[in-house]
Amino acid sequence: MANEVVDQGRRRFLTATTAVVGGVGVVAAVVPFIKSWEPSARAKAAGAPVTVDISAIEAGQKVTFAWRSLPVFVVNRTKEQLAQLQGLEPRLLDPKSTDPDQQPKYAQNEARSIKPEWLVVIGLCTHLGCVPDFVPDIKPEPFDANWKGGFYCPCHKSRYDIAGRVFSGVPAPKNLPVPPYHFVDDTHIQIGVDPQEAG
Repeated sequence: MANEVVDQGRRRFLTATTAVVGGVGVVAAVVPFIKSWEPSARAKAAGAPVTVDISAIEAGQKVTFAWRSLPVFVVNRTKEQLAQLQGLEPRLLDPKSTDPDQQPKYAQNEARSIKPEWLVVIGLCTHLGCVPDFVPDIKPEPFDANWKGGFYCPCHKSRYDIAGRVFSGVPAPKNLPVPPYHFVDDTHIQIGVDPQEAG
């Protein structure tokens, strides 16, 4: 047995073959593991922009759409509602919408929108994340004798005007956020993409 001749060629062939098969096995095991780090199709879809049809939203009406698992309010404001925005400034915490984290530059105006009649805001109270009620009528309400229309959070009584600007003296510390959005055409809004990024 000690005198047997070792076939070096065969030994190299078996070593190389074993290394190749082992390498393929490692790659086969690692690829699914690395793939698992990528977001799923469902997760990608959840963060994707959403195009919504606004053609059926009547003047004075709010419709809620989902984007990134968040409720997004789209409101078709009336001329009467828009006229009330100017008189409310002394009662608001941030009437000029100065916090850049609360709205994009193109919505940093009195109406907080691209087109004055269309409001697009994330419908979560900035206090603890409750969904505020839409109270559009311009009339006295139990929570505000001088109500001019807007949003009322039933959880802790925070109030926002029809532009989503928060009133002073309520628990909510900030205006309702305006998400990135743009008008695709006269009847469609895409939520999740700023106008300059739309192509």
